[in-house]
Amino acid sequence: MASIEPRPFLISLFEAAVLAADPYAAIRAHLPARPKGRTIVVGAGKAASQMAAAFERLWEGPLDGAVVARHGPIECERIKVFQSAHPVPDEAGLAASSALLEMVEGLTSDDLVVALISGGGSALLPAPPGGLTLEDEIAVNRALLASGAPISAMNVVRKHVSRVKGGRLALAAAPARVVSLVVSDVPGDNPAFVASGPTVPDRSSLEEAREIVARYAMALPERVAAHLSADAARAPSPDDPVFARNEVHVIASARVSLEAAAARARESGIEAAILSDAIEGEARDIGRMHAALAREVALHNHPFARPVVLLSGGETTVTISGKDYGRGGRNSEFLLSLALDIDGADGIDALAADTDGIDGSEDNAGAFADGASIARMRGAGVDPRLHLTRHDTWTAFKASGDLFVPGPTGTNVNDLRAVLIR
Repeated sequence: MASIEPRPFLISLFEAAVLAADPYAAIRAHLPARPKGRTIVVGAGKAASQMAAAFERLWEGPLDGAVVARHGPIECERIKVFQSAHPVPDEAGLAASSALLEMVEGLTSDDLVVALISGGGSALLPAPPGGLTLEDEIAVNRALLASGAPISAMNVVRKHVSRVKGGRLALAAAPARVVSLVVSDVPGDNPAFVASGPTVPDRSSLEEAREIVARYAMALPERVAAHLSADAARAPSPDDPVFARNEVHVIASARVSLEAAAARARESGIEAAILSDAIEGEARDIGRMHAALAREVALHNHPFARPVVLLSGGETTVTISGKDYGRGGRNSEFLLSLALDIDGADGIDALAADTDGIDGSEDNAGAFADGASIARMRGAGVDPRLHLTRHDTWTAFKASGDLFVPGPTGTNVNDLRAVLIR
């Protein structure tokens, strides 16, 4: 154990998790058969450009297509890549949604539509229904992000305020067969929840969407509330015969990536315990839970024997209260909460990061923490508890020099949390 440097070790686990979600290897294992007619590629999400580039390399035959990804490098030659904003939708995303709908118009039953879907597509594919505007969809998105609702509940609402989500893109492609290849970033890996399921309808109802809005007291524009009160907002049912020939494959997920990280840890001589790949809840609460478990192991060698790395995935939430908040994301919020609870502890090191390389709105994937993080923050003139209260966790970790900035990874299977107890 003396030869293990904590931060390089934790980074190696992140790299193993990301490699396990590599789009090229995942798509190669799930290539559909060539159709009699045309092949059309559509897609959306943080990994859409890399998925499209991989599909181009693997596909033997003609194809046309368009995908929408977050701003960044474009690697495709035959598939057009639109770029739009995340997490707040913009005009570029609106244009991209229209382009994808046009791409699947007029197809026949001999044609094949390959949908490349990854996390982040909900914001990248704004397509407000008749009577609503982009500003209305932006307001919905902001209300969802500030509500504290889990991602599954957010997507129930989103799919009822869209011309694309909730299976509507697949409906527009009928009678063509649609094969969806999904990189999952949602707890439980329900493909209908990834990017709000543009090609995958699910059984959540309009009534559920209304109940979620009420339960989380979401402040929606009057036009959106009126839209949700009308039956026309209802999304298509998975029982519709139009979807009968379609296929859905989850080709990468948090579970596979966590197992790869665990294998990498064991190669380094450190036992690994996967707590869960589907953890949800307030980021600061989940941080305290992980800290309590780490202290139990450190002090009592229970319920796991030292040395061990505790691994978990899923998607926590950050509920924004009031207008006075700073810069950060769910991983840095989780980690600052954890850091406060392991303050002064020896032999505990942690990394929390989004596998897409970006946590929240800043350029970091997450951050590192150890028993001296809080002391470093205070030495830099930062009050960590105040910054946690103000959701200004990026600033706190910037001050302590603990940000983790690997850059965009080209995939997205949600968060990786790794807590090493030496």
